[in-house]
Amino acid sequence: MFGRAGYDLSPVFAETRKLVLECGLIRVLVLRNSDIATYVAHGAADIGVAGSDVLDEEGKGLYEPLDLKIGQCRMIVAERADARIDATLGMAQAHIRVATKYPNLTRDYLLRRGLTAEVIKLSGAIELGPLTGLCERIVDITQTGETLRQNGLVEVDTVCQVSSRLVVNPARLKLDGDRLGALIDALERAV
Repeated sequence: MFGRAGYDLSPVFAETRKLVLECGLIRVLVLRNSDIATYVAHGAADIGVAGSDVLDEEGKGLYEPLDLKIGQCRMIVAERADARIDATLGMAQAHIRVATKYPNLTRDYLLRRGLTAEVIKLSGAIELGPLTGLCERIVDITQTGETLRQNGLVEVDTVCQVSSRLVVNPARLKLDGDRLGALIDALERAV
């Protein structure tokens, strides 16, 4: 996408362990998705590309001028297919635990639904939670649902749609609006 926008990022794809790469007019930092909002919020990076799930969870107040329409998936609620929460009793009356990488978004979802649950934060392999008895439900992202199916889980609700977003530090945009605006416009055309 950056290539279509006129920015050559080929050094990023070279075999290297470098974490800072000079790519013509821009410098690229190689970061984990979960760290991008922090680097942009604190001004260590002017812009970043991160999943809306991470951005919404972190709540850093960054300017999100563009949905890049890549990495599209959905954040869902799932439970074991063989241990469904009784629809007649309902989740609102049962004490359940929900495991997730996204505790803030999960609490917001539960609040919007008028539901109460204990939220357990995990970092990986969220699907293991219901399989081991740690929790009854999970909130996680999925694209096809194949991992859920292979682990005997079923979707019960959608929390939100997720995609990759361009994020900009608002202060940097004010200070360097011409350069950053040109990059945003070029990426918008490329999308």
